[in-house]
Amino acid sequence: MSPSISSPLPLATYRLQLHRSFTFAQAADILPYLNALGITDCYLSPVNRAMPGSEHGYDVINHAVLNPELGTEEDFSRFVDALRSQGLNLVIDTVPNHMGIGKTLNGWWRDVLENGPGSRYAAAFDIDWHPTKRELENKVLLPILGDQYGAVLERQDIHVAYDEGAFLLRYGDHELPLAPKTWVSLLSHQLDKLTREGEQDMPVMELRSIVTALKNLPAPDVRDPELIEERGREKEVIKKRLAALLGDNPLVRAFVMDNLRLFNGERDRADSFDLLDSLLNEQAYRLASWRVASEEINYRRFFDINELAAIRVEDEAVFQEAHQLLLRLIRQGIARGCRIDHVDGLYDPERYLRQLRDLTQQGGGDPGASPFYIIVEKILGRDESLPETWPIQGTTGYEFLNDVNGLFVAADHKRLFTEIYARVVGHDDTYADLVYAGKQLIMQVSMSSELNVLGHQLNVLSERDRRSRDFTLNSLTHAIREIIACFPVYRTYITDGPEPVSDRDRAYIHMAVARAKRRNPAIDGQVFDFIRSLLLKQGDARTPEDREEQMRFVMKFQQTTSPVTAKGVEDTVYYRYHRLISLNEVGGDPDRFGLSVDEFHRRMRDRQTRWPHGLSASSTHDTKRSEDVRARINVLSELPQEWKTRIGRWSRLNRSHRREIDGERLPDRNDEYLLYQTLIGAWPLEPLTDEAYRNFCDRIQRYMHKAVHEAKIHSSWINPSPTYDQALHDFIHTVLDRVPANRFLEDFLPFQERVARYGLYNSIAQVLLKVTAPGIPDVYQGAELWNFHLVDPDNRGPVDYVARAAALEELRVTIDRAGPDRAAFVRSLFEQPEDGRVKLLALMLGLDQRRRHPELFQQGDYLPLECGGSKKQHLCAFARVRDRQAVMTVVPRLVATLAPDEKRLPVGTSIWEDSWVTVPPWPTLGEYRHVLTGEIFTAESVNGRRVLPLSQVFGHCPVALLERLS
Repeated sequence: MSPSISSPLPLATYRLQLHRSFTFAQAADILPYLNALGITDCYLSPVNRAMPGSEHGYDVINHAVLNPELGTEEDFSRFVDALRSQGLNLVIDTVPNHMGIGKTLNGWWRDVLENGPGSRYAAAFDIDWHPTKRELENKVLLPILGDQYGAVLERQDIHVAYDEGAFLLRYGDHELPLAPKTWVSLLSHQLDKLTREGEQDMPVMELRSIVTALKNLPAPDVRDPELIEERGREKEVIKKRLAALLGDNPLVRAFVMDNLRLFNGERDRADSFDLLDSLLNEQAYRLASWRVASEEINYRRFFDINELAAIRVEDEAVFQEAHQLLLRLIRQGIARGCRIDHVDGLYDPERYLRQLRDLTQQGGGDPGASPFYIIVEKILGRDESLPETWPIQGTTGYEFLNDVNGLFVAADHKRLFTEIYARVVGHDDTYADLVYAGKQLIMQVSMSSELNVLGHQLNVLSERDRRSRDFTLNSLTHAIREIIACFPVYRTYITDGPEPVSDRDRAYIHMAVARAKRRNPAIDGQVFDFIRSLLLKQGDARTPEDREEQMRFVMKFQQTTSPVTAKGVEDTVYYRYHRLISLNEVGGDPDRFGLSVDEFHRRMRDRQTRWPHGLSASSTHDTKRSEDVRARINVLSELPQEWKTRIGRWSRLNRSHRREIDGERLPDRNDEYLLYQTLIGAWPLEPLTDEAYRNFCDRIQRYMHKAVHEAKIHSSWINPSPTYDQALHDFIHTVLDRVPANRFLEDFLPFQERVARYGLYNSIAQVLLKVTAPGIPDVYQGAELWNFHLVDPDNRGPVDYVARAAALEELRVTIDRAGPDRAAFVRSLFEQPEDGRVKLLALMLGLDQRRRHPELFQQGDYLPLECGGSKKQHLCAFARVRDRQAVMTVVPRLVATLAPDEKRLPVGTSIWEDSWVTVPPWPTLGEYRHVLTGEIFTAESVNGRRVLPLSQVFGHCPVALLERLS
């Protein structure tokens, strides 16, 4: 095993998803395994306190403390000690964009609900306290009710309760605070009656005194910090007094409890709920059905998730509060880096990142040490570049993932696959049109509130200029929708300072407006021009106030385009467009059918120049399919004619299993097409027991259920169709029934097995590309062995680390002892790949190279290598070169058309014939050691080139990692 080394930057990261079933203690147990694998940095999901039961940690409710479900401070300290003992570092996932607010467990949010705009945390959340709906003035809309407000109220589902000196509102598992000043109505109702019963009674006098104290509390809308502090202090005093009074005096307690009974009303007596209704109307929130959220919600959310409220880290106080734990970990020398979740949701991403960079530099430690490692979760559009002014090391690697994936798609078959897909589904909608429609749908059904806000902002701006005042609210709102629907990237990065709009952002805005105009020839183009001028900071601002209002619109617009695109494309179109689903990946472009080797080299050289330390991901907790599922499905792109034949046959065999309702067969052909590709990609390698097969079928059912609901065509989360859902469930159940007469499975399984075999070569090739290309390889938990998981929650299940550690140790021992038999051993792993050890071996030995040559991989040049011969189109090869060091990566691609017999390894002269790969241009021919097999090859001189014959390089092993010896 290579020893752990200290490196200024990560050499390889391993992503762990922590939750109550996988805690700090369990993570500590696997660190020796990660070290043995070659990992240098443990990369954790968020560790801040999150909603109870959170499986992901992104619903943070307290940024200052560790999540108790992950363990205690002592557990975390032991985890850190274990990291240090293994020579490992820590990268932490950070969530600056939003917080969890479900069940009102978030202290900041609870304070806002209690005190409204006068809350000390009112500025922490992005709340519109003066929305267009007047009833919401100085209120937060809470869309948590399962039915209309009146119906819920009169069913007594909402009721007031008393708890330790305070009154609160209970609805299901929600507990909402009641503003202290409104307790007056609860305590003074019928108070005269109690007074007559005991005029001189000291407890009654104390109750009256408490009521007076409540009335004298500073009003909820005060903004003076001193008054806010006074209100909080006095409220606590009152709570103690009330708790003491009700605890000591049965008469007063009975009086208060009777008032609660009256306020909570009686079933079948509508007027008995007037008191409670009046009390609720006094609060700083308005309860509503969850169905009104899309149109009327007045706090910014994470995408369209009501339980995740956006926070305003652009406010310095909020920024500091939101990074308390991270700063502590930096000061203690525990964290070496962080991932920034959803950077596009921030008000001004670059300004935020500069603040964060400054914060990390103030965190302590050696001033001469390497900069804190910062990566951002950022999805780049086609040909979009990450802003080079951002003070970070790169992204989490979605663009790398999709570039590598594209290498294994047969680009020449794009037209054939487009025709096959159109024939199957019965229409030929373009991908661009689907994206446009998907974004329009999201703006209509999920985020119409955000669009209404933008429309009203724009209307106010237009009214201030006589040249634009005739634009109607409707036309302005419609134009905004059209521009966002046509926006070519997730967002622009215009700032509210004096900086001019960048050429990049200017081009995207012009493109979006031009596309919107073309799609709307009947609408006056001046409306679009007016909006474009504002977005380009060219609006006619006659006063500083005008300029401020214009910039507020621009910044809000930028924060809106990103979630609309994410929900409209990733979470809608990716579940509607199924031409080749391995391309429907986060950060991908399903319209780009494959990537040439030359284009791959160009992108990697650019990556080496611009972002050499960004993560190189292949699977993440957010990917739609694991790397191994995509690798299999890519094989289909090589077999268009056979795929066409199979699809036609399977459709005929399963036609009777589709249910006919109102003249329509369910499920539709598009969902059926998705199912077949999913089965190709996810089918387990190993033979399945009855129980294992049932589990697999259940996974497919759950995935397809999610897929059709995300697609929002026949069913959805908001408006589910039990009829369609049941028809889909029954279809899958029948199609996968392992009965002897299932002709579909008889035909499907041999084809799937053949595709799966080819997919394994794609998977191993991906491993070597990830480990050796520019960037820092990232391994998602469990993906070091075969991993055929689908989108979350399927990809967040438990990982058997005991089996992985044992397999790794066995491989180490066997490789060390194999000697001249090493090549034969490696070949045997490829010939019997079911247990995944061949993938583990490639990763282990590749990471060994990174630890042995850190400077080579962190600073070395990227050199594309020329390939020649009859099979050159099936090769991708490059070298990493620094001084006299070199490591060459040579991998096959499009193996299904290279080696038609899937049962034979694609190795030797019979496959590679006269093909060759050049070596880096040193004066001597040089010797190269095959890192996997141990073989040593000497370069040959052929027609003035120094080359290695592929029949030798791929003599035993169908992938190659070659280390220069001399």
